[in-house]
Amino acid sequence: QVQLVESGGGLVQAGGSLRLSCAASGRIRSINAMGWYRQTPGKQRELVANISSSGSTNYADSVKGRFTISRDNAKNTGFLQMDSLKPEDTAVYYCKADVTYFILLSSSRRADYWGQGTQVTVSS
Repeated sequence: QVQLVESGGGLVQAGGSLRLSCAASGRIRSINAMGWYRQTPGKQRELVANISSSGSTNYADSVKGRFTISRDNAKNTGFLQMDSLKPEDTAVYYCKADVTYFILLSSSRRADYWGQGTQVTVSS
């Protein structure tokens, strides 16, 4: 019922910037919290940042002051602006959205959805 498509990953030198996007589509009634996570081989997926429907944000200590999460509710899209990138930021980045979606004309359900992931590589 809902799809999340990420874009914006790539290769960048240390100190550079990237902007990730996460576009949600489908029978969406509303998007509640949105978040960005990252994962490296052999490690658990970790929270990078999240943002509530009202715009409250939360960041991992490792990215505070460098990354900014935002969202465009009208377009059902979330963003992660990543500045001052470090080699240790290299990972596959995933977006996650808590979505209320329509199942019938007036009925809805709520579930978490994940994007497919986008690779971010920061060279030293």
